[in-house]
Amino acid sequence: MKKLEALLLERFGLVFTDISLLETAFTHTSYANEHRLLKISHNERLEFLGDAVLQLIISEYLYAKYPKKPEGDLTKLRSTIVREESLAGFTRDCQFEKFIKLGKGEEKSGGRDRETILGDLFEAFLGALLLDKGIEAVRDFLYQTMIPKVEAGDFEQVTDYKTKLQELLQANGDVEILYQVVSETGPAHAKNFEISVSVDGRLVGRGQGRSKKLAEQEAAKNAFEKESQTCI
Repeated sequence: MKKLEALLLERFGLVFTDISLLETAFTHTSYANEHRLLKISHNERLEFLGDAVLQLIISEYLYAKYPKKPEGDLTKLRSTIVREESLAGFTRDCQFEKFIKLGKGEEKSGGRDRETILGDLFEAFLGALLLDKGIEAVRDFLYQTMIPKVEAGDFEQVTDYKTKLQELLQANGDVEILYQVVSETGPAHAKNFEISVSVDGRLVGRGQGRSKKLAEQEAAKNAFEKESQTCI
């Protein structure tokens, strides 16, 4: 934890008053479960809080930055910025993945590189920062880490296949697009989801991922590629 504190001070000028918040933010459920007798807190509640403040600050930024963009475009852009893969990238940029506490099983299975865990860690850190320093500190941190990449246009080209599939299939009228969980495999801390996507009851694609969101995007991508050929 001392190395993490030094990193936060050197790179971001941050000094936590309540170190227990920082420790909780960097504690994965798998670690807490392996040390139940110690009654260690894990980061899921902080993740919930961090997600909320992240959505607010990014929404606020996009609203001011793009005064002529309609609500739908702002929503799409925000979704690419705060999606799991993006947050995992920011975690790596900050070198936070080095400090997360994982259970032995999660560590051995590559959890330190898993985007679901890294994305959740970034949000949990924001939640801890909010409680310790307030929303202005969170805003300052995001303007150091996330906003420069948004300004550079790094997220303009991120493909949202669920949206692309919807636009393709509904070009000639409304259709019912339904995503369903086919299966869940693996332990609670390392789930793998298989998702199917159907249109008006017709199966058009399947996908797998470490989260439902990732699996849905993969299913939508497969469906979009197949349906695009059909529409040619």
